[in-house]
Amino acid sequence: MAKDVWPSITSCSEFSYNSPDSTHVQFMLHCSSSMCAANNAPLFAFLLTIITTTSFLTGGALQQQQPPSSGGGDGCIPAERAALLSFKKGIASDSSNRLASWRGQDCCRWRGVRCSNETSHVLELRLRNGNRSPGSGGCDDVNALFGEISPSLLSLEQLEHMDFSMNCLKGRREAIPSFLGAMKNLRYLNLSGIPFNGEVPPQLGNLSRLQYLDLGTQDLGSNLYSADITWLTNLHSLEYLSMRQVNLSRISDWPHMLNRNPSLRVIHLQSCSLGSANQSLPRLNLTKLEKLDLSGNSFYHEIASCWFWKATSLKYLDLAYNRLFGQFADALGNMASLQVLDLSYNFNNLVMKGNFKNLCSLEILDLTYNGMKEDITLLLKSLPQCAWDTLQELHLSSNNFTGTLPNMIGSFTSLTALDMSSNNLTGNLPPEFWHLSGLITLDISDNHLSGIVPAKLGAFTNLTSLDLRNNNLSGVIMEEHFGGLISLRNIDLSSNNLKVVVGTNWLPLFSLKVAVFASCQMGPLFPAWLQRQLEITKLDISRTGLADKIPDWFWPTFSQATYIDISDNQLSGSLPAHLGDMACVQLYLGSNQLTGPIPSLPRNITILDMSNNSFSGTLPKNLEAQELQTLIMYSNQIGGSIPGSLCKLNSLVDLDLSSNLLEGEIPSCLESEFSQNIKFLLLSNNSLSGEFPAFLRKSTSLQFLDLAWNKFFGRLPRWIGELNYLQFLRLSHNTLSWNIPDEITSLSRLQYLDLSSNNFTGVIPLQLSNLTAMTLKDFFPLYGTASTLPADGYGTITGQFGQILSITMKGQQLGYGSPLAYFVGIDLSGNSLTGEIPTGITSLDALISLNLSSNHLTGKIPNKIGALQSLESLDLSKNKLFGEIPSSLSNLTSLSYLNLSYNSLSGRIPSGRQLDTLSPNNQSLMYIGNSGLCGPPLQKNCSRHGTSIPDYHRSSRHELEPLSFYLGLMLGLVVGLWMVFFALLFKKTWRIAYFRFFDKQYDRIYVFVVLKWVRLTRKEVEE
Repeated sequence: MAKDVWPSITSCSEFSYNSPDSTHVQFMLHCSSSMCAANNAPLFAFLLTIITTTSFLTGGALQQQQPPSSGGGDGCIPAERAALLSFKKGIASDSSNRLASWRGQDCCRWRGVRCSNETSHVLELRLRNGNRSPGSGGCDDVNALFGEISPSLLSLEQLEHMDFSMNCLKGRREAIPSFLGAMKNLRYLNLSGIPFNGEVPPQLGNLSRLQYLDLGTQDLGSNLYSADITWLTNLHSLEYLSMRQVNLSRISDWPHMLNRNPSLRVIHLQSCSLGSANQSLPRLNLTKLEKLDLSGNSFYHEIASCWFWKATSLKYLDLAYNRLFGQFADALGNMASLQVLDLSYNFNNLVMKGNFKNLCSLEILDLTYNGMKEDITLLLKSLPQCAWDTLQELHLSSNNFTGTLPNMIGSFTSLTALDMSSNNLTGNLPPEFWHLSGLITLDISDNHLSGIVPAKLGAFTNLTSLDLRNNNLSGVIMEEHFGGLISLRNIDLSSNNLKVVVGTNWLPLFSLKVAVFASCQMGPLFPAWLQRQLEITKLDISRTGLADKIPDWFWPTFSQATYIDISDNQLSGSLPAHLGDMACVQLYLGSNQLTGPIPSLPRNITILDMSNNSFSGTLPKNLEAQELQTLIMYSNQIGGSIPGSLCKLNSLVDLDLSSNLLEGEIPSCLESEFSQNIKFLLLSNNSLSGEFPAFLRKSTSLQFLDLAWNKFFGRLPRWIGELNYLQFLRLSHNTLSWNIPDEITSLSRLQYLDLSSNNFTGVIPLQLSNLTAMTLKDFFPLYGTASTLPADGYGTITGQFGQILSITMKGQQLGYGSPLAYFVGIDLSGNSLTGEIPTGITSLDALISLNLSSNHLTGKIPNKIGALQSLESLDLSKNKLFGEIPSSLSNLTSLSYLNLSYNSLSGRIPSGRQLDTLSPNNQSLMYIGNSGLCGPPLQKNCSRHGTSIPDYHRSSRHELEPLSFYLGLMLGLVVGLWMVFFALLFKKTWRIAYFRFFDKQYDRIYVFVVLKWVRLTRKEVEE
């Protein structure tokens, strides 16, 4: 029989055997010639036994290596196959088809399932979502499995390894299934990334063989918690524990619980709401602990009091995002194995004092954002000298380190990452700094460093990221600086005094992904070397002095770039017709000389700024950019009407079409999400018409509304008071009419109200005190997502609105720029308002400008007007106000403009240190047209008692003297004539004498006239 099966062996050689299950087994025998020559039969029997046994033992494994098939097989236990199929039924969605192979009889061949070669029991179930979409996880990922963990898995009694991580298997109850605690053979359990809710089941403590447990999640919506972790003490074999974002705030003795698991090597308790880490452990049992991550908790105590300084076996310690402060414990010196120490974002004043000299294994030190106030030289000297040549990463960003970089910085020869950004470093970079040629990333941005950048920079052949922005660096960057930067991918030289000068034919050796040269002098010609940078995703050459036509190659070269900023230059040309095919997410073209029509917008665009150019034509009829959030097109020559497709831009938050040639009505967007999401709407300086847009009633998120300088008419609707988030309302220079609705005072967040130059009538709403955002107590500056904000966060509104939004203040139109976010004012001027000034207005102590001029207001100026302590401009001119000017006006120490002219005010003008400095050229103009006022700066003097006198008997001496003279003259004349008349009437002798005298004088005059006439006639005859 053996002769039929085995080939004859006459020497030691290679032979093969085909087993009955068609598995081809090949052997190589190595033996001496003497062994092969003798006793062949016993040798055959021996070999037969080995081959048969080997074939039996390896058959199952070899079958596992075969490709899965849909046919049947006998390697799977039916009960376990049924359990897996029951689990599959609980999966509602499997878009990645991970369970597509789960069919047929042999479950051991199914994807993600591994069985024992000996018993065919299922040992491992690996269904981790390894194809997560970028930026997503768990239930936000379309590639995840959606459904529940079925209790049928309890039939897998030999299961050792279960990995369901990064899926959405939370089921209807959304809780971790307690029956998992019955799977007592488990060594590995990974449920991370599944957004469970509720309490962690203590039944997990029954998994006594468990070595790896991960329940962590990254989902902010998860509410997983545990009020008692004593069940962990039963897991005697546990080496890896992760409970990231599991709320453990109710557990104060958590270190004691962990200390009862001496086998632990890795502990991840990030963002668990732990209250403190200053517990006292008389004896530390965690002698094998190598990695401890306690970042993102609520530790607010001295760092020296923490319990883990005794864990001398630690290699990795992460304490980021806590509130620890003070200096380090002396026990830190015993942690000689420590390689990574992350203390970033503790926000408090950490002090680099302690025993660091024995930390010779330190490779990564992160002290970012700790409020550390120290000289940079002292900080570097405090680092262990034995680690100077082994330290690989040093992160010191966002502190308050001062001084100049010392020469010793060059001793850290192994550094690959150095981040000293956002400090107060000054002076020149020392020559030794440029010895750090092994750097891969270098960030010294946002300091006050000066001097030139030497050409030695070109020797940093490993450098991939260079960030020098926001310093005082100067000089010229030439080709030599870039010569050896063959690995460079990211560069940011913005906001310095640098000039980039390279030849027109220069070809760099690097291939950039991020190129930021904002505020560097690169012009006037467009940099030709950018044509070869085909991999750029972010390009910023704004404010670089370019005065050229955009080359034809520019748009095709950067068609895949997601961020392009060429604003604030003098670039000319037009936009390409294929702009809609570009990959741009953020595109900034503002403040150039671009012309021509506006093509279709990029499909993925989120921010588009085309402001302050000369674009013409009309807006594209089909605005299909569904991701668009910010659209800035002010100060162009865009005409026509606003297309109705605007209503389809459901993501739009900021729309600015002001200062164009638009006309017609605003399209009604009542049925779209546009009206609900819009926050900034600026359409001023156009020729738009119609009634106040009705769709705005649904714009409950609206913060900034500017419809000024248009042709809107009709009433301001009462529902204006429903726009609870409105902060800026500017409707000036329209023809709106009727009363100002009282509901406008419900806008508690309103900080600027401008209804000037309309046709409003009636009284000013009385409840102005409800505008609490105009008080110092509740004022909060305007925030938003304007085009000037950084891409990675929020900030106050800066350039966008200030460039085109002018405010009538201090008697003139003023543009406020970036301070606009902090401006508080009311302007109701140029209307036909009547009644008195509401006294509630005096509670708005954050007001900077108040303009009620050119109305028909009556009554007195409120006595408490002096309570407006922030007021800089007050204009009440051209009304019908009467009474005295309140003396409290002199309390306005910030006042720089005052106009009370052309009213009916009376009394003494109050004086004060601030009031006496207003309008120094002609102070009387502030009060002109008020005939009843007296006192400086007017020429009128008040009465000696200082009380006001009515105008008809309160004239000064200089005014009364001419009047009394003429009055006395006439009175004397009349009295004298009557005295003569009465004397002649009652005295006959006087009467006779008077008439005789009169007759004599008459005769004399008659004779004189006749003689004179005769003489004159004689002379004429003689002549």
